[in-house]
Amino acid sequence: MKKLLPILKWFLLIWGGLSLLGAIGLGGFFAYRLGPGNTDKIDSASKKDVRFVLNWCEIGEDRIEKVIHSYVSSKSLTGDHLNAHAIQISHVSIAELTAKTDDVNGRWYRGDQVSGVLDDAVNFLAGWLDSGKITWFPSEKELRSDRYFVYPWSISCHGVRPTAAKLIFVRPSDNMIFYFSGKT
Repeated sequence: MKKLLPILKWFLLIWGGLSLLGAIGLGGFFAYRLGPGNTDKIDSASKKDVRFVLNWCEIGEDRIEKVIHSYVSSKSLTGDHLNAHAIQISHVSIAELTAKTDDVNGRWYRGDQVSGVLDDAVNFLAGWLDSGKITWFPSEKELRSDRYFVYPWSISCHGVRPTAAKLIFVRPSDNMIFYFSGKT
């Protein structure tokens, strides 16, 4: 019996430590998921919040007139998210979008001429359009027309399948910019 008591004492001590770590981990998870800083934000973005979009594609934040729509989802522990913006700008020309550049990573592509990994990224985006969260975002059919241009900022793949993408679309006919960022 005396030999069993120290073994039982260590077993209970280890079990208590593991239980404490589990409780802290579970509490942290729920605090992260249910906390006030991790909620969906709908139509609350300002010009300041979206200026990065126009700076990334080198149009320039000074052209922003107003943010028409925005959706910024809560983030999961692995970074899964859906962010999208519709931005009215003062002007953009087709000549500006089709200017010749040798940089394949820093140029605009006409919507009906996307291919390869960019085509796969547009397919990836299309899967998010059915979520009902960004009903104001143009349809895949529209995005793949000659009325839109796409600027691929970032496309991440697992193997050859996109699992994350940051794409900027412009519709020159009415000076609209649409930004999409999604990760699964």
